[in-house]
Amino acid sequence: MRKFQNAGYMGLYGGLTVDDIHKRKKLKDDEKILDFMGSTELIANLFRISQTEERLKKDKIYGCKKATNTHYEVGTKVRKAIEDIGGTLPEDLPTPNKNIKEIEKEQLKRLKDKNTKLMLDE
Repeated sequence: MRKFQNAGYMGLYGGLTVDDIHKRKKLKDDEKILDFMGSTELIANLFRISQTEERLKKDKIYGCKKATNTHYEVGTKVRKAIEDIGGTLPEDLPTPNKNIKEIEKEQLKRLKDKNTKLMLDE
């Protein structure tokens, strides 16, 4: 499973492994990469994940090696699309100061405060 996960990240992040990304983001050992992404980076990763899943199903790809290669390939294609449209590559995007759980907690608190609007796109 780790090889499969690494392959997708390596494709999208230009060869960086899960450990490389973790270090770059200065995360603690128990913190998850996906919890420390802004919306652009998270969307690119969710797109990579969803398109890999679709491709595995559509092409009936079985076996760890073939699935891992497919995940890497999809990651590289998502990266290429970002490059082609002039977007910022995921490794160059800033790491949010707060993780998704902290932001969610703040948003729920705002919902309880009747005088404050919930801002979903913060």
